[in-house]
Amino acid sequence: MTIPVAPAIRDAELRRAVRKPTGNLDAWAAYQRGLWHIFKVSPDDNILAQEFFQQAIRIDPTFAGGYRGLAVAHMLAAGVHVTRTPADAHVLAEALARRAVALDPSDAEARSTHSEAMLWSRGDYEGALTEAERARAMSPNLALAHATLGAALIFSGRPEEGLAALQTSLRLDPQATGRPSRLNLMACGLYLSGKYEAAVEVARRVVRSNPDYPLAYRWLAAALGQLRRTAEAKEALEKAIAIGPASFDLYVRRVPWHRPQDHVHMLEGLRKAGMPEE
Repeated sequence: MTIPVAPAIRDAELRRAVRKPTGNLDAWAAYQRGLWHIFKVSPDDNILAQEFFQQAIRIDPTFAGGYRGLAVAHMLAAGVHVTRTPADAHVLAEALARRAVALDPSDAEARSTHSEAMLWSRGDYEGALTEAERARAMSPNLALAHATLGAALIFSGRPEEGLAALQTSLRLDPQATGRPSRLNLMACGLYLSGKYEAAVEVARRVVRSNPDYPLAYRWLAAALGQLRRTAEAKEALEKAIAIGPASFDLYVRRVPWHRPQDHVHMLEGLRKAGMPEE
């Protein structure tokens, strides 16, 4: 049975609005300002987002949203902007996400963030899948829960299932502020499934809408390399390195959530795109 999208989103948003997990309007305002900055996907905005989330926590230390938002900011600082050491930032993000869950065990967004933190910090596929499934069971219409589940499935070696979860996430919330990240995950899942043409198409969608988002260029270059579209692949590779040299370096060295065989698969495409052998 197909779930009507608009009513599903409306109902989910209404539940979250009514629930407002802090009675302190100043904490809520700081949290909302943090959210506004975090999804502008720039290093400077990420720093501002962290400051607002920390402010929300200082105002109301029992507000789970402040910890959840700060955890996401640290994960983006490590995995996208590379303004912090990934090991340190991800460990801190996991601790913050655990705190958010402890403060509000029924918060599906906190559970989703905890799932992400376990995946990004140490490649804990089983833990990430368990927590993402809990989040989805708590709030079946929460796009974030489906996106987080999609990431855990893709990186644990189940890309087809992960792609289905991501498609559900995008259907539930087509204008999500985290849309570039979700589409990038989809490009990754398609690439790891050997669907290179489709990976190129999705990666190009990210590039067109968010040209400063660095991660999609890497999957675009690798997929074009696999397709032997040499000139396009080389151009995408050069963009990947120029726009996000630190993040490109990070992923080429292998991050904890990439299985060794998936990392080798990615490097194969990048070398076909023109990346020199080490």
